[in-house]
This record gives sequence, structure tokens and C-alpha cells, in this order.
Amino acid sequence: MRATREPRPYLNPYLAGALLGLVLFLSFFITGGGLGASAAISRVQVGVLDLFAPSHVDGVAYFAELGGGRSSAFNHYSIFMLAGTFFGGMLSGVLNRRFRLETRKGPRISTPVRLAAAFVGGIIMVYGARLARGCTSGQALSGGAVLSVGSWAFMFAVFGGGYAAAWFVRRLWT
Repeated sequence: MRATREPRPYLNPYLAGALLGLVLFLSFFITGGGLGASAAISRVQVGVLDLFAPSHVDGVAYFAELGGGRSSAFNHYSIFMLAGTFFGGMLSGVLNRRFRLETRKGPRISTPVRLAAAFVGGIIMVYGARLARGCTSGQALSGGAVLSVGSWAFMFAVFGGGYAAAWFVRRLWT
């Protein structure tokens, strides 16, 4: 029988924040753009659409900007950032003995309800990100780093809304 080893402790949050700031600086310096995931998701969607309906991609200005004509929607730094985030997070989980498939939920909620709530929440977040033309990470990290007033207002609203919503769902997690 194999002995299970305990997961390694999490990184100090101040060190993690400083490293994230360094990565954000390097992103601006090397690519000319900040961090965010919704741009990559949009490019993947347009790239897949281009495989099946290239005339549609070329005919819609928004799609054509992302991947119309001879340009590829997949040829953008955000695609590599998205892949690096996924595989880097997975590698970090494996190396720190934290990688496993699980459903995180409170004791008063069933797994199907938790998965349904996550799916509905994800749909709402995707719609909001497209409506706002950016995701939370892009707004908070990239917009906040360049002192965008809108990004700071957005983050205060996100934290305030999260705190207010937590009051309604707290019983599900305790």
C-alpha cells in the first residue's frame, strides 16, 4: 500500500501577489497587452467558427477583426496565455500534490445542484464578460494596474456584490 503524502502549503499571499504583479508587468512589456481570459475565449470561438463557416467570419466585422481573411484567430498571445494558465496550473497542482478531480460544495447542497449552479453562474459570467468586452481578470489586473477609474469602480462593485450575495447563500456552505 502506498503512503499518501500531505499537500505542500500554499505560497505566501504577499509573495504570490508580488509574482503576479511581475507577470503582469512582463505581459505589458513583452506583448503590449495585459492579462485576461475573455479575449482568448473569443478567439477560440471565432477560430472554431472559421473552420465551419469561414464566409461568416469574413462577413461580420467583429469576427473578421479577430480572425477573418488570411489572419488566424489562434495567432494571438492571449491563446498562449490561456493554454499556459491551464497547463501551468495543472503542473503546479501536480508538483504540490494538490491535483485531483473533486466537486467543492457545502454539506447542505447536492452534487447535481452544485454543478447546475456552477453552470448557470458560468453562463451569466460569460454573458457579462462579453457585454462588458472584458473579464474580471482583465478589468481587475490589467485595468487596475494602469489606474483605470472604471476598473477600480468595477472591482469595488464586484467585492461589494460578492459580500452582499454571500449573506444569502452562506447557509449552503456551513
